[in-house]
Amino acid sequence: MKNNETAVKRTEKNARKAILQNFPDEDMLFDLAELFKIFGDSTRIKILFALLESDMSVNDIASELQMTQSAISHQLRILKTNGLVKYTRDGKSLIYSLADSHVTTILSQGIEHIGE
Repeated sequence: MKNNETAVKRTEKNARKAILQNFPDEDMLFDLAELFKIFGDSTRIKILFALLESDMSVNDIASELQMTQSAISHQLRILKTNGLVKYTRDGKSLIYSLADSHVTTILSQGIEHIGE
């Protein structure tokens, strides 16, 4: 019986060690939590889904979502600062798009998860 208890303790210790080896460091965990906070606002999610369909200017997004240009600009600034959108200049206009395919993946996975 004692050998069995020792084996269980050793297995638990090894499991904890394996978990800690694969555990992200504190900075990574903080950054991940901050990223998920960005997705906690429905206006930002609407903007991301709009940009999933097409690259757009602030005016186009505001028109599509029936919101003010100021509100859209504020949210785009947050999304840009956090690396979720990028822009290119077209004359005087800024054309926004999703920063990379990871954003599309996060949105798709989120929809898939809540649909289960």
